[in-house]
Amino acid sequence: MQRVNHAQVTIDGQVVGKIGKGYVLLVGFGPQDTPATLEYLAHKIVNLRVFESEPGKMNLGLKDVGGEILSISQFTLYADVKKGNRPGFSNAAKPAVAEPLYHQFNDLLTAAGIHVETGQFGADMKVELENDGPVTIIYEK
Repeated sequence: MQRVNHAQVTIDGQVVGKIGKGYVLLVGFGPQDTPATLEYLAHKIVNLRVFESEPGKMNLGLKDVGGEILSISQFTLYADVKKGNRPGFSNAAKPAVAEPLYHQFNDLLTAAGIHVETGQFGADMKVELENDGPVTIIYEK
C-alpha cells in the first residue's frame, strides 16, 4: 500500500483506473488466502490512519480525507528469487483462485464506503503514481 496524491493505471494506452488522494494497493494472493483473510485486510486498510491531521501527526484515515483506492492485481509479489536469476511464481495463487479473491477484496473495500478503481486482472498494466511522502506499508496475515 502506498499513500498517493494521484495515480492511474493504463492498459494499451487507455486509462482504465484513476484516483486522486488515497492509496495504491498492489494486491497478490497465495494459495493459503481465504475470504476471512480478505475481510481482515480490507478492515485494516480502510481504517489505517496515515494522513496528517496536523504537521507531523498521522491521525486521519481514508474516509476522513475523502480518499480513494486504486487496486492493482500483482501476482509477482509472490516471486521466489532464492535460486537462480529468474523468479519463480509457484507461491502465488493460481489465476482461477486469485481472480475471484481479487474481485471479492475490491467489493469489500467498496462496501466499506471507499471509491475503488482497478486495473484488469492478468493484464499488462502501466501504473503511474505520485507518492505522498514515504508511506509504503506491507499487509500480510
